[in-house]
Order: sequence, then structure tokens, then C-alpha cells
Amino acid sequence: MSATGTRRAGAARAPASAARAAGTRLDAALLAVAVGGVSLSGPLVAATAAPALAVAFWRNALAVAGLAPVVALRGRLRTELAGVGSRALLLSLAAGAALAAHFALWLPSLRLTSVASSVALVTTTPIWTTLLLRLSGHRPPVAVGLGSAVAFAGVLLLTGVDLAVSAEALAGDALALAGGITAAGYVLIGAEVRRTVSTTAYTFLCYTTTAVLLLAVCLMVGVSPVGGYSGETWLKLGVLTVAAQLLGHSLLNRVVRGLGPSITSTALLLETPGAALVAAVWLGQLPPAAACPALAVILLGLALVIRGERTP
Repeated sequence: MSATGTRRAGAARAPASAARAAGTRLDAALLAVAVGGVSLSGPLVAATAAPALAVAFWRNALAVAGLAPVVALRGRLRTELAGVGSRALLLSLAAGAALAAHFALWLPSLRLTSVASSVALVTTTPIWTTLLLRLSGHRPPVAVGLGSAVAFAGVLLLTGVDLAVSAEALAGDALALAGGITAAGYVLIGAEVRRTVSTTAYTFLCYTTTAVLLLAVCLMVGVSPVGGYSGETWLKLGVLTVAAQLLGHSLLNRVVRGLGPSITSTALLLETPGAALVAAVWLGQLPPAAACPALAVILLGLALVIRGERTP
């Protein structure tokens, strides 16, 4: 190639590289907002006077109610939803089922075992994400697996390891662990759907599926989703929907396409120190002394995952 051709090729690549860098910065900022949103989930659920399964149902049902007018008023979205292929539709339904399983397993575990054990086990998500990627034929770089392990070690540093031996506590531990596995499935399936489907269309299909399945679970186990809740309870359910569901999970669905499932799932480990900070400010529960060192370890693990994903 001539010198002139080389300069022209370089000039053409420069805007594309700048656009990718800007997109990555935007995704990182949105991911930070998403982590902040889901960090409100634990304290809000703990402070909401409603059964855990009912809380899980309403956060998804209210999110669907909020998205419905957007879908109804935007012809492009209606056209996209009408034209979603069978594969993308089935994957969206599968993601909704995985999210419903995550909520149905994890939230009740908080009533059976200690919060520390539940959080430590449910946040094994990035480890299962890496394992599922390998089982599906992908080979994440070694740094990704190492970073996930380091980040999870930070969660253990914050929560401690206090797995109890009573039958009830062991059942809660098992539910939390299963909740972490199903969350990994939700992230991975969502990453695949987001290759061809917009964020709004995907979240509308996913949350609708989740809400329907959680309503069925509530009815099967005898939990009434409308239990005469107070105005304060409905207000907390509304805040939970906006913060943890629309800003939290929806933005995660937005960034997973650009950042990938490994980075997205590992960043979710920041929910643990984030929830501790929220509990300290809102509920007056001072975080443990290990909070700052644990946050540093989690950030180190996340940095390793990002470096591993970005290294050619």
C-alpha cells in the first residue's frame, strides 16, 4: 500500500476507534448507574412489608406497566416486537424465566439463612458465567477467570463465611446458590438476545415473562400479591421498580451488548458494598470495617476482568 493509502486508511480508522471508545465510556457510566440501582434492592426489600415473592412479582409487573406506554406510543418498537424472530423470542422468554427463577430462589433465601451467607452465595454469578461460557464453547481469557475469583474474594471479605448447619439455613444457602446460577443464565441469554433486539423490546418481553411466571408461583404457593398493602409499601415498591428494575436491570441489559457478560456480571459484585453503603445512610446500619478493603479487592478483580476481555 502506498503512503497515501496508508494515511487514508489510518484516517478512516480513527473516527471508528474514537466512536468505540466513546461507546465504551458511555456503557461504563450506565453500568455504574445500574449497579447503584440494584444496590438499593436489598435494603428496599428488607424494609418493604410484603412477602418476598410478591415483591419480586410487583417489581416486574410495575416495570412492564411503565414500559407499556413507551411501546404503545412508539411505532418503531411496535414494529420491532411484531417482527421479532422465533429464536430471539424464545431466548427472551428463556431470559425471563431465568430472571423469575433468580428472584423466586434468592429473595426467600434471605428469610431462611443469614444475609451474609445469602449475599455471598448469590454473588457467585460471575463464576457461573465464566463456567457456562466455557461449556458453550467459548474460552474466556485466564485473566477473566482470575478477576472473577478475586472479585468474589472481596465479597467474602465483606460478608464473611458463616454457613450454618441447620436444615433451614442449609436450604436457604442452597436457594441463594441456585439464585446465583440462574442469574448467570439470565445475563448470558440476555447478551445473546441483545445482538439483534433493542433494549426496550427485550426488557419488555423479558419482564412480562418474569411477571407472569412469578404471579403463577405466588398463586401456587398461596402468596397473595395483593395483600392490602399500605401506601408506604406501595411507595417502596414503586421506588424499587424504578431504581432496581428500570434503572438497574434494564441498564444492565443495555450495556451487556457492548461490555459483554463477563464484565457485566463481575461488576454486579459491587452491589454488595453498594447495599452496605445504602443501609448505612438510610437504615443507620454502619458497614463493617472490611467494607473499604473489600471494595478495593472487588475493583481489582473487575479491573482484571476488563483487562482480560479487552486484550486481543
